[in-house]
Amino acid sequence: MYDDNDLRIKHSKFLDDVLKSAQLAAALEVSGWPKPGNVHRTANFDDASFEQFIAGSIALGPANREAGFRGILAGLGSIRTEDVGVGRLVKRSVMDFKAWHRDGNTHLGISLLFTPLSAGAGYTFAERGEVEPLHLRENVRRVMEATTALDAVEVYEAIKRAETAGLGRLEGVDAPDLTERGADEKILNRGQTLFELMELSSKWDNISREWVSGMEISFEVGYPTLMKEYEETGKINTATVNTFLTILSRFPDTFIARKVGVKVAQDIQKAVESGLVKAKEVSEKAAKIIRIGGLKTVEGEKALLALDRELRMGKELNPGTTADLTAASLLIGVLCGLRP
Repeated sequence: MYDDNDLRIKHSKFLDDVLKSAQLAAALEVSGWPKPGNVHRTANFDDASFEQFIAGSIALGPANREAGFRGILAGLGSIRTEDVGVGRLVKRSVMDFKAWHRDGNTHLGISLLFTPLSAGAGYTFAERGEVEPLHLRENVRRVMEATTALDAVEVYEAIKRAETAGLGRLEGVDAPDLTERGADEKILNRGQTLFELMELSSKWDNISREWVSGMEISFEVGYPTLMKEYEETGKINTATVNTFLTILSRFPDTFIARKVGVKVAQDIQKAVESGLVKAKEVSEKAAKIIRIGGLKTVEGEKALLALDRELRMGKELNPGTTADLTAASLLIGVLCGLRP
């Protein structure tokens, strides 16, 4: 119906904006100082540095540009929504960021959230000529729900290539384990879509929960908090950190829960259930800091620095999922016109 090359030329500025939006949102998130327990501009991990996260933030741009274009095609009716290829684009994003730094997983969670956001932005732009939160969320949900079994296989491959640590094992769940031989064939034979697999894991993983809830945390908590904090302070770093704290205070970090829990249980559901005790303790500390102003007050800044030091003492106390949700909130903002 439409010539791909002509459409790319016609929409090149918008697609460049999608690319830059993804890069900027990821870079702003990792630069947020002092997001407690995370890599940020003054703190590294032994196996991941701030510079490596910046490299990954830049590298994931082209995959998001392509996701935006596939979203445009779907929005115009040139392809079916299920043919956007979310899984392939997540895998491309993972391969790209791994090619541009020497360590392992820096942006898997972000890739899982940014890809449908960028595709949803393209879909929205094709329909309306602009991107705003209400219709963006509707189309992100549309893209997620239309994923296929092939998307699921591609995402399984992306997760394995990202070299994600501490995943645990799936037991008593109607989905092949990542480490199971022939998992790809089982997914295809069963016809399990990526959205369906996300539904299964949403009980213990907040990235999956975002998929099945139409990105409830990012759109209903993260993005509004970000905009409110930025309007009040005019400081994107303060807005980023206080958004991170707000999300962490309301949604115990499932990455912490998993990493703590796998020390006592290999079944992922049991591990997260066990680890949530520690994750909730971290959330309660974040809530106390928010109540005293977070990064907007001297008292809040001191408490933030103290929590950052405390969490950094144990690698398992890294609120990595909260960082991914903060990045998604930033991407919504930037796609809808926010500029630092």
